[in-house]
Amino acid sequence: MPRRLPAPTREQAVARFEELYDASYRDVLAYLLRRVRQPDQAADLVADVFTAVWRRIDDVPPGDQARPWVFGVARHVLANHRRGARRVNALSARLRSELRETTVTHPGDGGLGEIGAVFRSLSDQDQEILALAGWEELDAGQIAVVLGCARGTARVRLHRARNRFARALRRAGLEIDGHPSPSTATRRPTTAKGATS
Repeated sequence: MPRRLPAPTREQAVARFEELYDASYRDVLAYLLRRVRQPDQAADLVADVFTAVWRRIDDVPPGDQARPWVFGVARHVLANHRRGARRVNALSARLRSELRETTVTHPGDGGLGEIGAVFRSLSDQDQEILALAGWEELDAGQIAVVLGCARGTARVRLHRARNRFARALRRAGLEIDGHPSPSTATRRPTTAKGATS
């Protein structure tokens, strides 16, 4: 049984990596550029290749076998990239197909009539928080996560936005069931199929 060589020190590993990088970076980049559509993809992939080389620095074969081994790592990284791209493309195609059959009514669309016009008159911040509460049906804690603020802050912002919406509805002379109802006015409509969009 052949004797296993002792693991290299960190300094030896760094020196070995730098030697490999200097000797093969340009060739590996050219290899990747010839196999991808966008140069920026090759730049990302070459970084992934040398990250993998560093992680496996103890596995690099000696002498003339090191350079082809690096190309093998590049080939593996490229194959992973292509598999990932195929998965993304398949998912995107499926999503596009599903979205062709989806009808979406936005909170500020004219299809909501005068209420939509009042909603559009609100600030972007008020529209967003009311839509998160009404359309996405998020509570104050969940809204806080979306907005990146404290739960109490989200609760206060939502309360104030609802009050501003109610005042705007009153100014426009709009009432629902005898009184302005911003939460009803911002609730998601239901499509003809009975599903929400």
